[in-house]
Amino acid sequence: MHNNVSMQDIVDEISRLLGASVTLEDRSFNLLAYGAQSGDIDSVRQESILRRRASDEVRAHFEAYGIATATGPVRIPGLPGVLGRVCVPLRHDGVTYGYLWALESGDLTDERLAAAGPLVGRVAALLATQARGRYAPLRQFFSADPAARAAAGVVADGPVTAVAVRTPAQEGALPPTLPRTLPRGVLADPDVTEPGPGAPGSGWLGSGVPEMGGVGTGEPGPAAPGSGVSGSSGPETGDAGPAAPGLGVQGVGGGILAILAPAAQAARVAGLLHGLYGLAAGIGGPRDDPRDAWESWREALLALRVAEHAERHAPVADWATLGVYRLLVRLSPRDLAGLAAESAALTPRIAASVEAYLDHAGHAGETAAALGVHRQTLYYRLDKAGHLTGLDLADGEDRLLLHLSLKAAALLGGA
Repeated sequence: MHNNVSMQDIVDEISRLLGASVTLEDRSFNLLAYGAQSGDIDSVRQESILRRRASDEVRAHFEAYGIATATGPVRIPGLPGVLGRVCVPLRHDGVTYGYLWALESGDLTDERLAAAGPLVGRVAALLATQARGRYAPLRQFFSADPAARAAAGVVADGPVTAVAVRTPAQEGALPPTLPRTLPRGVLADPDVTEPGPGAPGSGWLGSGVPEMGGVGTGEPGPAAPGSGVSGSSGPETGDAGPAAPGLGVQGVGGGILAILAPAAQAARVAGLLHGLYGLAAGIGGPRDDPRDAWESWREALLALRVAEHAERHAPVADWATLGVYRLLVRLSPRDLAGLAAESAALTPRIAASVEAYLDHAGHAGETAAALGVHRQTLYYRLDKAGHLTGLDLADGEDRLLLHLSLKAAALLGGA
């Protein structure tokens, strides 16, 4: 029996046990199944059934009662035109995968809710199984070791692109839900952490790429616990399958969510996930052969670092458009620091003026207009920069060195 049929059967049985109208929704309030109507119906239930999901206003109202973190049924009082209801969070292994809703009635007692507990647990387990269908051991698949990549068992059709998304550290918070609007063929690894260069336990590969959550040995990391080893994807837009929760990476400084996406969809996926997390994302170059996706992953990590430090390429950086940053970001922290030292004597205002001048190819008028200063003010700052650094802005190599130094300094910011 297919999972969606099994869930419908279970929801019908729960509705019978509770003697109440029941609906089943995922964590994004997308309707998955509903029982037969008994008694009155309100606009919230009607809209959920007709539109297959609740409105943002309804979602905010219900979430204000703490349903995302509740471990048991939550009774929500009614409003004018809205019936009271009971929300039963569908939790499995400590993660909320959806919600079971029952309209309040005089027969909806705590005893009846307890009697439905085993069936509620079965629904939660089914949702968890479906959600893990979008997971894949990408940590292993993105290893530089061919044997580790082969052992990962990830199946994908080329061309593919890797995407690295920075996730926030929220101690004790439940992870957000992977959007239902992600295209078919997208795989995610929710268990990739990366403390960053210079942090305890972090390491650097020979190319200057930070290894994921390891010590920079180049050894393949373990597959993510509970990861599904398949090339299956989550549902396409409009499907009733649940979105995949569990993608938050916990830890001091956050972590990195690894994504493998069809190359044509990579930019869209990066944009959606950046919108979800509100941080930054990096897109690697496409690879026709999925077995080469580990190279795209290295590029995605580097692009992510640029997105986090170079305003021009924030908040989503595409490896193909990074220009000179593709060279600079491959340098080790020590080499970057050595290059940045060439401009260390500049004050922030003078440094910004010089960088703008060099970005505008030495056009003083354009630079002054962009900075909102008089041209003579710009000339003064450029002259001051020459005295502070000992570099001659009239010399091509000195200009190049200073320009690269300023870009390197940006990459070191916050590292």
